[in-house]
Amino acid sequence: MAITIGSGPDAAPRKQTLSSNYVDFTSAATEGWAQQYLPDLMEKEAEVYGKRTIAGFLAQVGAEEASAADRVIWSEQGRLHLAYTAKYKDSNDTYEIENDIDGNAVGTGHGLRVGDMVIMSIANATAKGYVSAINEDADNAAEFTVLAYGAANMATALGSTTTTSELVRVLVVGSEFEKGTAARTAANAPKFKSFSNKHIIMKDFYEVSGSDASAIGWVEVAGEEGQNGYLWYLKAEGDTRARFSDYLEMTMLEAETAVAGAGAIGGTDGGALQDGTQGLFQAIETRGHQSTGITGVNAATDLAEFDAVLAVFDQNGAIEENMMFVDRSTSLAIDDMLASMNSYGAGGTSYGVFRER
Repeated sequence: MAITIGSGPDAAPRKQTLSSNYVDFTSAATEGWAQQYLPDLMEKEAEVYGKRTIAGFLAQVGAEEASAADRVIWSEQGRLHLAYTAKYKDSNDTYEIENDIDGNAVGTGHGLRVGDMVIMSIANATAKGYVSAINEDADNAAEFTVLAYGAANMATALGSTTTTSELVRVLVVGSEFEKGTAARTAANAPKFKSFSNKHIIMKDFYEVSGSDASAIGWVEVAGEEGQNGYLWYLKAEGDTRARFSDYLEMTMLEAETAVAGAGAIGGTDGGALQDGTQGLFQAIETRGHQSTGITGVNAATDLAEFDAVLAVFDQNGAIEENMMFVDRSTSLAIDDMLASMNSYGAGGTSYGVFRER
């Protein structure tokens, strides 16, 4: 019977420090259990991305409202005063209405009436006039005749010729009648715009194994939902919840309605209505204003382009209710424009909110 001597500790002739007393982490012989537990572990998960959620934006801009139906319908008031664009027709005083001031086709549905006092304007001229007839030739209800107050005819008052195809702006500012004349026979009814949008159903899924739910994880975690500690499954649950909250927000921002013939399917309407839903950005693209100005060329150019944007806001009224959604490059261009106007001293211009003392 043979006896084999196994490897083991070697006795040393005297007590001393040897290299064999320590674990060599560069040696394949000591890989595994020792290297797994002996290193100095940084227990807390590093939050390298900072706050990762975006939820809360819509609430801050007041664009959230609860609803319990499958569809929502709302209306927006129309403009109080009458304003149109028109083109010259003939006889130096006859024009044809094309659109309202928002660019919507009007045609014969305009609100001009005989006796209206109007302001007519083109790019470089403005003149006052009096509407003397609507559809004078009985062939086009969109035509009106306007007599100038300051010249023999409106074409002369505006400095335009009978061949001018330039759009003329028409704004009703009042009316004028002689004594003893009959009352008006046509009334202007208020108009409003009606819009609708449908809701969508969103789903997600989260699961945790029994082992994860009953065991303590080895990484200390913290998440956007306030969870913290060594229970890893709470981290997974919190991330799923935070991600779904972000999906709710991003859908309301980025969603689009499907166009005719589109391949997108789904929705809560069973296919009877348009699929998809209109998000905030699509609503802005459809009913708002878009600009390619403020490109960061230089401060002077950017300031002029910014003034052009403000002029559009002024045209629509309630300028304090308007909001600009810009990308990072435009935001930086605005910052640079404002910074270039501030000399940080006497004579400089400062922007922001300040408290008087």
